[in-house]
Amino acid sequence: MDTDWILQLLSTLGDWGYIGVAGALMVEVIPSELVLGYAGYLVHEGQISLVGAMLSGMIGGTLAQVFLYWLGRYGGRPFFDRYGKFLLMPPRHIEAAEKWFEKHGTFVVFTARFIPVVRHAISIPAGMSRMPLSSFCLYTFAAMFPWTLLFLLVGMQLGTHWQHIEVIGVRYIKPLAVIAIGGISLYVLFTFLRSRKRR
Repeated sequence: MDTDWILQLLSTLGDWGYIGVAGALMVEVIPSELVLGYAGYLVHEGQISLVGAMLSGMIGGTLAQVFLYWLGRYGGRPFFDRYGKFLLMPPRHIEAAEKWFEKHGTFVVFTARFIPVVRHAISIPAGMSRMPLSSFCLYTFAAMFPWTLLFLLVGMQLGTHWQHIEVIGVRYIKPLAVIAIGGISLYVLFTFLRSRKRR
């Protein structure tokens, strides 16, 4: 992967500090793992604080998903069928997210953040279904906490080698995905048992 342009852009964003971190996550031009890994490097170098980087990462990541939520709510599936490729949202990703959302309900907005493919696209069916924006933001913001902290800490540990975070990060994403799927399964089981008691 040619990373020269990414390094140059991140270096520019780094000059903007916390605003740069949040902005990079909002536009999603660069994978969030790299943005947060670079932010972790900035923390390591003492240019920004861990708390500030956490808040910037969580706010930027949440606002990016709110944007997709609104597009799903007001643009619907026809919009993404036509323009999804320009937003790096191919139809197969949206279809997978729709199936997850229909099967597991609103709670999947939290757990799906740790699962590849549906991680970003899950905001779209949430918007299409007109899930309450307050609940959507709450689940999304909560999910951003472990994701942001994880890659900031890894970036801090890697230091000047933060560019390798995508390779290193996979070791952590897989266990998170397993935990997330387990959480969904428990939620579904709990919902099923509760519905039976009410009969």
